[in-house]
Amino acid sequence: MAENRKLRMGMIGGGPGAFIGAIHRIAASLDGEIELVCGAFSSSEEKSKAAGASLYLPNERVYASFEEMITKEKQLPADVRMDFVSIVTPNHVHFEPAKLAMENGFHVVLDKPMTFSLAEAVELKKIAEKNNAVLCLTHTYTGYPMVKQARQMIASGVFGKIRKIYAEYPQGWLSTFLEKENNKQAGWRTDPSKSGIAGAMGDIGTHAFNLAEYVSGQKVSGVCADINIVVEGRQLDDDGAVLLKFENGASGVLFATQVAAGEENNVKIRVYGEKGGLEWQQQDCNTLLVKWLDKPVEIYRTGTGYVSSYAAHNSRTPAGHPEGYLEAFANHYRNFALTVKAKLNNETPKPEWLDFPGLEDGVRGMNFIEKVVESGKMDTKWLKF
Repeated sequence: MAENRKLRMGMIGGGPGAFIGAIHRIAASLDGEIELVCGAFSSSEEKSKAAGASLYLPNERVYASFEEMITKEKQLPADVRMDFVSIVTPNHVHFEPAKLAMENGFHVVLDKPMTFSLAEAVELKKIAEKNNAVLCLTHTYTGYPMVKQARQMIASGVFGKIRKIYAEYPQGWLSTFLEKENNKQAGWRTDPSKSGIAGAMGDIGTHAFNLAEYVSGQKVSGVCADINIVVEGRQLDDDGAVLLKFENGASGVLFATQVAAGEENNVKIRVYGEKGGLEWQQQDCNTLLVKWLDKPVEIYRTGTGYVSSYAAHNSRTPAGHPEGYLEAFANHYRNFALTVKAKLNNETPKPEWLDFPGLEDGVRGMNFIEKVVESGKMDTKWLKF
């Protein structure tokens, strides 16, 4: 008999002082498809218990470690235990909990980048495939309806062969040596033992990379990178630019910086083909500009009747009612949940449901990080994927 219920979620990380954990919880709950039932919110049992209490979870479902949570949840009756885990920890605590969860029959939502290293990402992909696990990687920006509209328009061929792709992610929050001020977010993101080999390029460069490949439908085949540490004393890159080559012969530019003082998070993508192109930016996320060689610019808007089924499926309100970051984040959770529920019911997920970042995106993102860092340290710059 087909199940008709909410998916039960456990969370690893997201305790006191965390930023992204609360975002994940809001996104997961937005559409009524998911409920939080347990968690291991901190490596400190006291902090984990405090976080669980603040979220009104029963004490026995709040755990001191992810190992304890996965082990004990597996022992619970099938109609009680969690269905999947949401992992919202720093990068160095992605692989082990995801691996353990999948090996014990749980699906996974994982914050980006996928792992601490490319080797871990490749191994995790094998583990997921072996255990028939669904993984959603929360590259938020591909969840926006107008980003999905852009992808569908390019895929339809209306612009002809794609020639140029530009992706950018400017931030300014690390323009000072913030990590010395006991700022938790700055602390782990600039620490090689927690973040990995990249700073800005791993944290936000991977978002721009994922957006470029997703929207254009093209795969990067080569990179030529310049990466910098601008703020004195910082251990990892806080600024960089990358020339891109794509498999179809297109070229592009990607830049990601966290030292553009005054900038917030205006992620932007532009793609141009033989007959025209398009432009989207987060600061006006409900608008897609479509540009033509021989006619005026067109303005596409979220929630209208002329958008693709993918854009429509990922919209919740009529045109003119803005949807933003939280809704884009929630789209990944909803599509993941619908896919997992279909899987549990031995049904085939709709194509629109399957449109969320996953294993392949995670491996390519880690490959991007390692190639960019390697290229940035070389005198001979071009490296093939």
